[in-house]
Amino acid sequence: MFERRMTRSVNVGGVQVGAGAPISVQSMTTTKTADAEATLEQIYALASSGAEIVRCTCNEMEAAEALARIVPRSPVPVIADIHFQHRLALAALDAGVACLRLNPGNIRKEDHIKTIASEARDRDVPIRIGVNAGSLDPDIEDKYGMTAVALVESAKRELGYFEEVGFDEVKISVKASDVRLMVEAYRLLADTVDFPLHLGVTEAGPPPAGILKATAGIATLLNEGIGDTIRYSLTADPIEEARAGRQLLEALGLRERSSLDLIACPSCGRAEVDVISIAEMAQEALTELDLPIQVAVMGCVVNGPGEAKGADLGIAAGRKRGHLFVRGQVVKVVPEDHMVDALIEWAQKVVSEGIDGALAAADKSAEAEAEADRAALLELQGEDVNDAEAIVEMIRKR
Repeated sequence: MFERRMTRSVNVGGVQVGAGAPISVQSMTTTKTADAEATLEQIYALASSGAEIVRCTCNEMEAAEALARIVPRSPVPVIADIHFQHRLALAALDAGVACLRLNPGNIRKEDHIKTIASEARDRDVPIRIGVNAGSLDPDIEDKYGMTAVALVESAKRELGYFEEVGFDEVKISVKASDVRLMVEAYRLLADTVDFPLHLGVTEAGPPPAGILKATAGIATLLNEGIGDTIRYSLTADPIEEARAGRQLLEALGLRERSSLDLIACPSCGRAEVDVISIAEMAQEALTELDLPIQVAVMGCVVNGPGEAKGADLGIAAGRKRGHLFVRGQVVKVVPEDHMVDALIEWAQKVVSEGIDGALAAADKSAEAEAEADRAALLELQGEDVNDAEAIVEMIRKR
């Protein structure tokens, strides 16, 4: 195994980046962020496919408001992608995102950048400086041309602003659609700073050519020990990005191969069980079976089956019962203390009989029972158990 470049450590919503931590896979949603339910559904699908951090565009105030509803229900840390308007970065911080991505090519006012960095510093939220060859500062491009030096100088200028306000929770990317330029820029950056680096070939295009371009750039650098997070920027369903990233890391021996992919929600105001302990028990039991299956453990029956419907199998807890679902369809309702046993039984059924076979074996009364539980919990708990609407109101007053 080649020696990895050592960097500082940055905490992105519980995912350690840099300082020898496992290289993480990122992707980005393609939904309208303002549509919180559609965005959450895609985030869960991405998590099921190997994404450990997900970026969402924050291009309007409605998107920032939606992030206040998305963040507490997301199974993975959420990064807000900010362009042009610094107020949206501040609103995204209010919404509780785990990280910001700023493009120094289109947020150029020094006072705006320092304001964002100061608020991020006070909240202990990291920022990715996302330099892009396609949107460089005109003055930097005029001085250095479209070169690796120009990309690195753009990052250094942004770092200078951050340093003036005492902010250093930073990771950096210097992306280009030209693979050779991208590789040269990251090599130069790795020799210049000790911050963790996020790798990617921007605008790689549709598969299979896009996968080849992205792999050429990302794998080259990873084999040199450069890189702490990665993203395949494909013109395709983002699920393909997450899968490609995971497969690349496994192929390079940078992540262990695992036949089981278990995801779990982070818990929220609706959770009626200890999600962590149930997820751990399910992980242990299903790992022993060595089944090639995606399994979700969700803390509530109101949102769980819908959010995690991309998983092959899952279970959601509510009213002392577990709603077992296959691809989002409830197939059985079981007592709470039988949830893990039910997951084991149905995981074997899904693998042996396939998704269609498992769905054919569904308890015909399960969906009605599940709907009654969901309705009862909504009546008892209300719609907004995370006080997201109060946060939205605060964002609107910015």
